[in-house]
Parts: sequence; structure tokens; C-alpha cells
Amino acid sequence: TPVALGTGEGTGLWADTFGGDLYNTVTKYSGSLLLQKKYKDVEPSLKIEEVDGLELVRKFSEDMETMLRRKVEAVQNLVEAAEEADLNHEFNESLVFDYYNSVLINERDENGNFVELGAEFLLESNAHFSNLPVNTSISSVQLPTNVYNKDPDILNGVYMSEALNAVFVENFQRDPTLTWQYFGSATGFFRIYPGKDMEYIQAATSPKDIVILVDVSGSMKGLRMTIAKHTITTILDTLGENDFVNIIAYNDYVHYIEPCFKGILVQADRDNREHFKLLVEELMVKGVGIVDQALREAFEILKKFQEAKQGSLCNQAIMLISDGAVEDYQPVFEKYNWPDCKVRVFTYLIGREVSFADDMKWIACNNKGYYTQISTLADTQENVMEYLHVLSRPMVINHDHDIIWTEAYMDSKLLSLQTQSLMLLTTVAMPVFSKKNETRSHGILLGVVGSDVALRELMKLAPRYRLGVHGYAFLNTNNGYILSHPDLRPLYREGKKLKPKPNYNSVDLSEVEWEDQAESLRTAMINRETGSFSMDVKVPLDKGKRVLFLTNDYFFTDISDTPFSLGVVLSRGHGEYILLGNTSVEEGLHDLLHPDLALASDWIYCITDIDPDHRKLSQLEAMVRFLTREDPDLECDEELVREVLFDAVVTAPMEAYWTALALNISEESEQVVDMAFLGTRAGLLRSSLFVGSEKVSDRKFLTPEDEASVFTLDRFPLWYRQASEHPAGSFVFNLRWAEGPGNPQLCAPEAGRVSGQPRLSSSVGVQMKLEFLQRKFWVATRQCSTGDMPCTQSCEDSDLDCFVVDNNGFILISERSQEMGRFLGEVDGAVMTQLLSMGVFSQVTMYDYQAMCKPSSHHNSAAQPLVSPISAFLTATRWLLQELMLFLLEWSVWGSWYDRGAEGESHKQKKQDQLQPCDTEYPVFVYQPAIREANGIIECGACQKVFVVQQIPNSNLLLLVTDPTCDCSIFPPVLQEATEILTLTVASAHNASVKCDRMRSQKVRRRPDSCHAFHPEVLLCLGLCPCSQEHIWIPRGTPVPVLPGGSIHVYAL
Repeated sequence: TPVALGTGEGTGLWADTFGGDLYNTVTKYSGSLLLQKKYKDVEPSLKIEEVDGLELVRKFSEDMETMLRRKVEAVQNLVEAAEEADLNHEFNESLVFDYYNSVLINERDENGNFVELGAEFLLESNAHFSNLPVNTSISSVQLPTNVYNKDPDILNGVYMSEALNAVFVENFQRDPTLTWQYFGSATGFFRIYPGKDMEYIQAATSPKDIVILVDVSGSMKGLRMTIAKHTITTILDTLGENDFVNIIAYNDYVHYIEPCFKGILVQADRDNREHFKLLVEELMVKGVGIVDQALREAFEILKKFQEAKQGSLCNQAIMLISDGAVEDYQPVFEKYNWPDCKVRVFTYLIGREVSFADDMKWIACNNKGYYTQISTLADTQENVMEYLHVLSRPMVINHDHDIIWTEAYMDSKLLSLQTQSLMLLTTVAMPVFSKKNETRSHGILLGVVGSDVALRELMKLAPRYRLGVHGYAFLNTNNGYILSHPDLRPLYREGKKLKPKPNYNSVDLSEVEWEDQAESLRTAMINRETGSFSMDVKVPLDKGKRVLFLTNDYFFTDISDTPFSLGVVLSRGHGEYILLGNTSVEEGLHDLLHPDLALASDWIYCITDIDPDHRKLSQLEAMVRFLTREDPDLECDEELVREVLFDAVVTAPMEAYWTALALNISEESEQVVDMAFLGTRAGLLRSSLFVGSEKVSDRKFLTPEDEASVFTLDRFPLWYRQASEHPAGSFVFNLRWAEGPGNPQLCAPEAGRVSGQPRLSSSVGVQMKLEFLQRKFWVATRQCSTGDMPCTQSCEDSDLDCFVVDNNGFILISERSQEMGRFLGEVDGAVMTQLLSMGVFSQVTMYDYQAMCKPSSHHNSAAQPLVSPISAFLTATRWLLQELMLFLLEWSVWGSWYDRGAEGESHKQKKQDQLQPCDTEYPVFVYQPAIREANGIIECGACQKVFVVQQIPNSNLLLLVTDPTCDCSIFPPVLQEATEILTLTVASAHNASVKCDRMRSQKVRRRPDSCHAFHPEVLLCLGLCPCSQEHIWIPRGTPVPVLPGGSIHVYAL
């Protein structure tokens, strides 16, 4: 028997017989031959147009620019209204005024009466606002918990901003695609439209280079060190991706808390901020604090980066955090910072001791900074925020209404509800200034207005059907971070909960388009170029189990007046051409109304989200109204509608074919196939059941619950994409495991997803139970070429092991049910190793730069993971505002601190066990179809293992027959497991060096267009710093007399 197996006698017949049976069955039930014939019949009338990628990306960019301009105009309307309202408002210390407080609305006391500031507030679920309960006729007001809701400053600000309600509503009526609109006051309240209940929002601040110096001498022990750590964390929370930062701890000597960052500034993105927070928690106190050497180190870093044109090239500042025991500092300022004071120095005196206050004030006031004392944890938030007042003042005095666009962030409300349709947003915001003459020269910032933009809505302006089966569009920011990309995976699962990855909004373009090793695409897009770029890529499919080899053409341009760039990807063989058919509206409408037909629910065939009367319509209903001219106000994509009508007509005979087939199946006969289905490039989907719906094995298939099987905004279905890369007429079998009635204790396996490719424009397939496939297989392997003589071999023999595996090495059929669905190398490492060495399979290395790994148990600071899990989703939403947004930051950072303080030490171990972002590589195994048959002998010590592999015709399957009598366990299994890249090398020192090099690397980025570091007419404040009420304003350049025997402090605002 081993000799016969080694020559492959009989196995070729088995493969051909099984392949023939499969082909006939699938062809019959799918109707693929009929569909091919229908497309061939209309081929002469088809028009094939070449797609101009550059023209396409320019068109998409212009549409996006128009949409975003409308958002900017809405925000500008709010700015004008807010400034005018403030101009006409007289401050009233005794003002009495009721308003809708988001925390209290609809709240009643024990007597059933509405509580104060909690009157009845009608809330209705609104699909446009993610089905959240809102009131679209009025806004509501949110306050931090530590702010008195009837404080005169609050009441006057809320009363003044009531004028915005009419503008909120008018904006929404003018542009119904608007989502949330905001006004945040510098006094601490937050007005949001449409009105809703309370949620937290975080803000960050202006472009700057920051070096934080923290005193870790022995005098800082206990509560002082705790306050200092919280102060650092609070400062870090004010930074955004346009800022640069480093942290230096000092006592008898200077040391960087991250040794890898010695002598440099690093971008203050989420990765690095969270990494710094981990290290800050590990700081220990000892020795004596010597501040002068720490100051020298900080000035040297800032000087080096300024001269090298690195960092923000805008504001530069040093944050000095100490209990005040400082000396020998004046020579440092004389050497590095005077007389121009280009680096501001902000000082934070920690603790209740005031004996060193004068020194700390002197340092700040003589270096254009600000001094504060922080004696309790509760003081931290307010005192840290003072530095933002100083940095924002030049911009305020100039009255520059800079337009700020943020990085991507999550809708935290939807995240808290664990919704599957996660909403990623960006925000456009502008500052609001006082226009009153008496305060104009002081530069009074009233607050900030803004509006959210759902990135999903923005990406709908790059329609899927225009990009082909593998094409897509993506957006990135001026820092090279992904704003929107189909391969962006912002969430990970922890238990049953979905959580945002700590670095979800700082995923770099080079980490998604990782095969662009030279980063040519990234650099061109950062530089706002318009052009094209081609690249061979390996695209992961089916959660990384499979891979497609494609050649992609990238087309890119910038979106004017924003920091964003747009890219469009067309895959060769699919994206360069578009097929245009022609059919009458009457004929198309008739076939469009078949009950088996559905359209891609995420695609925009017609615009239904603007007119409230249209929002209840499905895309199919809207299209029918458009074609029948029942609703002249409906706007539809006429090119896409034509494609749908054509596809509906061509595929209409499939419904009659499948119906007739179902009727001919007697109830007593074997139920072979559950359903047949087809999809077209226009997002049209037809399906037909051959069994009762209660008997369908995989009920989620072709439903929104199974995103991989339907047309989405980002992708074509998995079965469509797989079929497109196989020869026309062949079928792709993909084993799926799903809940069903067949075998519930095993999560009933059901047959491979089978799909063929009659043309580029469509794909057709069937769903069948795996049991049928198995029966066909065992019957086929009883065949032999001995005529009337009995067969000498069969897969039912105990000395033969037979498998059916797919083109990626996954087992579909085995004698042992527990092996089905597993990777062959895991089950039989010896055979897989031999198939790889013979070239029957090849191993492809793939990379995942968005993975989550368990942290290593031993690490030093230089080799630590870059980030830690976030403390709560309160920090999820961010506005990258160049100016001061005190009101928002006060909420979120206080909320974050409350979580940390409440959980504290008890959760340290849990945090260490949580997953952290990491980079991994993993293998994918691919069959080489040129090898139709192979056999071999494996030396396994005391015995030899013989095997034969045969290609199964017209499919992606292989027949593998092996000799199970030889124990080859000396061969290790071949696993498809991901391995963290930086743990691959043996030497841990080398690992740390590799990680450090990557952490230090400075990628190309484009700085914001505007910078407000200093105002040319800087005003000086005479007196102690910070200024008292009895200050004197003096224009710059005015001679100031030096009082005999006295001293003078000058505070630059």
C-alpha cells in the first residue's frame, strides 16, 4: 500500500471524481452557467470606460472640500453670533436666569416636581444623531461637577449664549448633514446642540515644544511627589499631536525618565503621552535637587530643535515642577534666554510651604511665564491651565480666528452603548473673542465654537462602486496619521466588551500601507502633492488567514483649506475600467422590484439623510421613487442607478431559475444546498433559499450582523473578493463556522462559501452544509481504475489518512471532526514542512502594526511598550485646538484623575495584565497552483511517512492522502501564529536598541499653517507675578524707572 500511495495511483482519480461532482452540484444550484450566458448575450452592448484615477481623486477631493466648507461656514456663523451677543451684553452680578442643565433636565424631586434647572425637556430618538435622544429645537448646557451652576460668571455667560440657539437651528436647517454643534465658554460651561443629557469631552491645545522638569529630590517625598506626578499627567493631557515634549527628572544629577529620548523632543501623540504617564508613576525621590543643570539640559534641547528646524517651530516652554528649593538659576537664563526670552518658563510650586515662593515667581516672571502654587490634588487642574492663558494671548490680541481641525476620535456615547456602528469623528473649531472696546487690547477669549463631522459621511463622497472590488479611499492628517482607512482597526475586544485601542487615533499611514518601505506615498501626501504611485501589495483577508497579491495604483491630492489629504486606490485588473450597460427604466424597474433583490444598505444610491421625510426610506425605496418621479426632490447618483438597473435586468432570470430548481426538489430528497446568492459591482444582491429559513445553517450570512459577507462602505464581501482572484468558472470554497440547527454542540459546521466569477461585474455562489461535501468525498474515494475488480485502496482504510484542504492550508474534510477548520500545519507539522520545502505551499510574511499583545513580565524603561491602556473612554474625544479650551479640559482631566484616584493601587496589577499596542508579524501559507500533483517520503527516524497531494479541478481545494502508521511527532507543528516583532531576536539588549531607534525616529510631518508665539505689541505688567488687581499697563518700549533700593518684576503677557 505505501508503494502504491507513493506513486499517486488512484488519488488522481479520487480528486477528479470529487472535483467533477462538486463542480456539477455547485454549477447546478448556483446557476453560474446561466449567469455567464446572460452577460455574454449583453456583451456587445456593454461600454467599457477607462477610469482616470487622478481625475477621480480630484473630484472626490472637491466634493469633500465643499462639504467641509459648509461645516466651517456654520462655525463662522456661531463665532459672529457669539461675539455680537457678548458685545451687546452688560454683565449683571445679580442676574437671575433659568436654563436647561444637561445633568438635571427631566429630573424630579421626591414630590414629583421638576428640580431647579431641570424643567421638562423633550427628548426624541433621532437617527441622524446615532439614534440618541435629543431635542433639535434647542441646546442644553453642561457644567463640570466642581462649578456652581448659579455662579454670576456662569449665569451671565449662559444668558449671553442663549442667542446661539437660533443660529444652531438655522445652521442645521441650512445643512442637515451637520451633527453636534458646540459653544464652550472660558468660564467653564459647555452649550451643545441638539440638547441632550451629559457626557464628557476633552480638549488639547496649541503647537508648542515643552520640556517638563520635575524635582525628585528627597524633600519631594509623600504627598508632594503625588501632586507633582498628577501635575505632569495633567500637562500631558493638554498636549496634542502637533506638540513636542520630553520629561527630565533631576536631583543630584539629571536623568531622562525615558532614556531612549535623551537629548530630543518627541511628538506628543497618544502613544508617547501614555508611555510618559507610565514612567511618571515609577518616579522615586532621593538626594538633593540641583536645578541649574536641569535647566541647562532643557534649554540645550530646545535650542537644538529650533536650530535644526525640528519640533513645532512655534511656542517653546519649560515647565518647572518643584517644592521651591532652587538656586543658581539666574546664570542659566542670562546665557540661554535673555534678553529675548524666546523660551517661556512656567513654575509650579508644590506643597503648602511659601518660603520659596519668591524664587519660583522670579523665574517665571523674568522668562515670560507664569507662577502658580499647587498645594492639593484638587488644585492641579485649575493651576496647570494658567499656562494656556499665556500661550493663547498673542492669538487672542490679534483676533485671529484660526480654523482648527482635529484628529479622528470616537463618539464615546456610542462606544459606551457597545454599538457595532462605531462613529469616528473630526471636529472643526474656532475661537470666540470679546469685541468690546474696553477689553479689546487685553485679548479676552470668550470660548470656542465647533461642530463635529462624521468621517463616515465624508467617505460616502468617494462611492465604493467607482473603485472596483479591491479599491478604497482613505484620509490622513498633516502628521501622517490615519483619519479614515478601511484597514484602520480602532477597537479591540476584551472579554465581551469592545474597547478603543490606546493609540487608535495615532496610527500612521506607513503602519497601514506598510509595503511602502521608502514612505514615498506618505511623504508626498504630507507635502500636499497631487500625483500617483504604484505598488505591489499583499492584502490580508478573512482575519489574516488568507492573502491576496495585488498591484495597486494610488492617486492622491490634498483637500483645500484643511490639514487633510485624500488617497484613492485602484487595483489593476479590477479598478482601471468600469462596465456601463444600457437598459430602459421600465424594464429595470420591473426587475428591481423582485423580492429576492437587495441593495448595499451602506451605499448612497440616493440622498436620504437631508430631508426628514426621506430618512425613513430604504435606498431601494428611494431609488424607485426617483425612477418613477414620484418625489422630484430626491437626489440620486444617476450613474450608479443606471448600473443597478442594468444589473437587475441581466440577473433577473436567476430568480426564475432558482425558484424552478427549488420547486423540483422533493421533500424526501437530500437537501444539498441551503441557498444560492449573487452580487454585482453596483452593490446589488440576490439570494434564494432552497430550505426553510429555520433550517439555514448560517443565519447571519448576508445580513448586517456578518459584515464580511455583505457590501459595506469600505469593502466588497469576502466571497466576492476571493472569487475575483480565481479563474472564471472555478469555485472558491471557504469553511465557515456558525450557530445553527444541524449540530449545535459543535457550533454546526456548514459548507464552504462557493462563488464563481462569470465576469468582473458579478460573483455567484451557494451555501451548503459540510455534511453533504463529506458524503460526496467519501463516495469519490471509493473509486478505482481496476474496472470490475475490487478497489485495493480507499480513504476508509485504516492505513490511509485523507484530507481536503483549501489553498491556504485549512482543513475542510477529515476523518476526525475536531480537525476540520484547523490549519494543516497544526495537525501534521511533518507533511506541512515537506510541502513547504517542495514548493507546493509558500510562506508569506505579513505584518500587523495595530496588534494588541500582552506586556512582557520583565522590562526596563527603554524597552517598555509605547503606550498603556486608557483609564476610561472619557479621554476618547479630542479637539486639537490651538487656543485655550479650558472648559472642556477641566472636565475630562478631572474625570480621568477621579478614575485613577478611585482605583489607584488596586488596579496596578490588572493594568499590567491588560493588552497593549504592539507590532507583530505572522505567516500566511499559499498553495502554488502550478503544481497540480506532488508526492514524497518523509524520514521520521525509525519509519517513513508517505504522502500524495492532488489538485481538485475547478476549485481552490487539494486532496491530501498520507500514511498514518508512521509517527512523525519529531517534526514540530507549523503554526499560523503572530509574534511580536521586537521579541524575535535573542539578545534583549538588541531588542531595546531596535525599539528605541523606532521610538526616536521623527517621521516627515506638515506643521500647522499658523503660529502665534508672541504678539508684536506685547504688554508688560508692572508688579509681582501673577499680576494683582492694582497693575499698570505699559506699552512695550516705554522707559521704566528703577526704584532706588527696590526691585521690579516684569510679567510678559
